[in-house]
Amino acid sequence: MKPFAIAGVQMNVSAIHSNVEMMKVKLDITMALYPWVEMVVFSELCAYGPLIHNAQEVPGFFEREMQAMAKKYGVWLVPGSIFEKIEGRIHNTASVINPSGEVVTRYRKMFPFFPYEVGVTPGEAFCVFDVPEVGRFGISICYDMWFPETIRTLAVMGAEVILHPTMTGTIDRDSELAIARAMATVNQCYLFDVNGLETGGSGRSIVCGPDGRVIYQAEGNEEIIPIELDVERVKRSRELGVLRLGQPLKSFRDHIGQFSIYQAGAKLPYLDSLGPLIKPTRLDKLSQSKLREDELATDHTPPKATG
Repeated sequence: MKPFAIAGVQMNVSAIHSNVEMMKVKLDITMALYPWVEMVVFSELCAYGPLIHNAQEVPGFFEREMQAMAKKYGVWLVPGSIFEKIEGRIHNTASVINPSGEVVTRYRKMFPFFPYEVGVTPGEAFCVFDVPEVGRFGISICYDMWFPETIRTLAVMGAEVILHPTMTGTIDRDSELAIARAMATVNQCYLFDVNGLETGGSGRSIVCGPDGRVIYQAEGNEEIIPIELDVERVKRSRELGVLRLGQPLKSFRDHIGQFSIYQAGAKLPYLDSLGPLIKPTRLDKLSQSKLREDELATDHTPPKATG
């Protein structure tokens, strides 16, 4: 057994004022209650909320505050994400801080929640990092998970635990919980999904094991979720199969060359036929109705004889 203890912090998130001081309080509480915890993970956009006008420079004040907290307690820290402003662009960025207070990597969300997460530029690089003598971890943020290629790529890069800060307050949370279980199963990994509350989400954070079973699922209230993972379970699953049955990563490896839709320059007429990525409105329905009325008004086909 190779145990490693992670605590997810599901907390209220304000869009009006900074949540940084409350994050520090929550971390103080977490470490006072559970001093055996070795990593702490917060939810997506936890520090400043979901509005891009609160974007910060990285590195900057927030990251320095989190570095100090990680060093204070000697823990790995993934303090959710913030909107990062850089060279005229906005990214949704998560930092990974080691127990010495050093930033070891940063991840920029690859799939912003378009067409709703307006004004955010997608990242371009996948992110994995190693916790010495424990295993390899991957970072994924919220909507990234809806694209199975993202988690699969992290798994192929060796990630055994996926850390997944989320900010979901919409009615598709049930769908996300199903996706979390599926991604953990087909990639034979742990998936640690931490959602926020209030403007930061509707809670229901979830932790899944490499067989897809739910280790813990939170409700819609503030919670600290300390879970000890056995990273050796991932290795056993990938060696012997999910529940000693399917071995999806090995099968993917052995047939990886057959996915023609991913080839550069591949023609994808069906996807092209779906139209632009835009937010649906009532005007879409009205315009369709008006188009039909115009067609009827200009249809001069003589009526069919009756009788």
